[in-house]
Amino acid sequence: MAADFYGYEALLPEKEHKILLKARAFLRDEVEPLVNENWAAGTFPQELLPKFRNIGLGGLPYEGYGEHRPRTSSLLTGMLAMEMTRIDASVATFFGVHNGLAMYSIYAGGSQEQRDRWLPEMATMDKIGAFAMTEPLGGSDVAAGMRTTAKRDGESWVLNGAKRWIGNATFADYVVVWARDVEDNNVRGFVVEKGTPGFSPVKIENKIAFRIVENAEITLAGVRVPEANRLQGVNSFRDVANILRATRSGVAWQALGLMIGAYELALGYAKERKQFGRPIARFQLVQDLLVKSLGNITASWGMLVQLARRQDAGIFKEEHSALAKAFVTSRMREVVAWSREIFGGNGIVLDYDIARFFADAEAIYSFEGTREMNTLIVGKAITGQSAFV
Repeated sequence: MAADFYGYEALLPEKEHKILLKARAFLRDEVEPLVNENWAAGTFPQELLPKFRNIGLGGLPYEGYGEHRPRTSSLLTGMLAMEMTRIDASVATFFGVHNGLAMYSIYAGGSQEQRDRWLPEMATMDKIGAFAMTEPLGGSDVAAGMRTTAKRDGESWVLNGAKRWIGNATFADYVVVWARDVEDNNVRGFVVEKGTPGFSPVKIENKIAFRIVENAEITLAGVRVPEANRLQGVNSFRDVANILRATRSGVAWQALGLMIGAYELALGYAKERKQFGRPIARFQLVQDLLVKSLGNITASWGMLVQLARRQDAGIFKEEHSALAKAFVTSRMREVVAWSREIFGGNGIVLDYDIARFFADAEAIYSFEGTREMNTLIVGKAITGQSAFV
């Protein structure tokens, strides 16, 4: 890989490296040819679902579930997110929502019975998951401002409210819905199964980024969920924050993948595009943009390697993933802008791919905690003073 200037990929053990190479070939041969057409149309290529099942990437991080047992390393999980985003951020997000947010919510927040009930079919991708937290009137204030409610009624719970920007929700089999218990004001998680009465997802149209992801606005009107579908290990927002801590690092890996994809496109274009009788790769200012991009990639990759090591060592804290998300997504914004600049006018049409990377970067920059919110998490950790209002 042209962007792996310091040889980070070689840190993977041989068995895991083979999994990465298998995924790379699949993404190149099966996913990449479908991307631009579906991105332009704003549709998810459903024909990919059985192929995802066959490639055996589901359930990788979870011991006892999926094709690979025991669990694989956090470094491989991160590099797979990177590899997917290197091809397309929307497809990577579909997988991250299913394999990360939805499955990890059940794995970390569910009872053993719940894990055994839902995760095997999700690991084989026979069932697809979604994660519903963000609301139409709430974003960064979700911890205190969640408006979706849950009320206990005998052996069931009744959910009312709305969610927005929920990836995969238009076709997901299981949607993890977060709601505030009206009795004690604590946030709880529920697995709402497809077809449950009162659960209505509507696809959000007219997006300028992540156009392949089928984000939905969900209305919950008297949705009745059995107590058996309440995640038994989630009793407060602190439990939810522990889930987000782990998945936020995956978004940082996605940002790295987007950087790499944009850089590789720009590097290839610079070698082929000629002006004044020579490739623009020979121009000093073009080389400056490429080298700055490679520096951002290399620094971000190094940070994420160490983050993955801390995850596997069990010394991983919220502020570690927050710093990675804030830093890497900021560097990503620079790289996609510099890469698009190298394309000149060709950089604003889909034909050259870079426009898609440029647009998708804005979504990655915003979700899973804005730069400002993640900055305040790290700021509190290093100063001991909270600047949240």
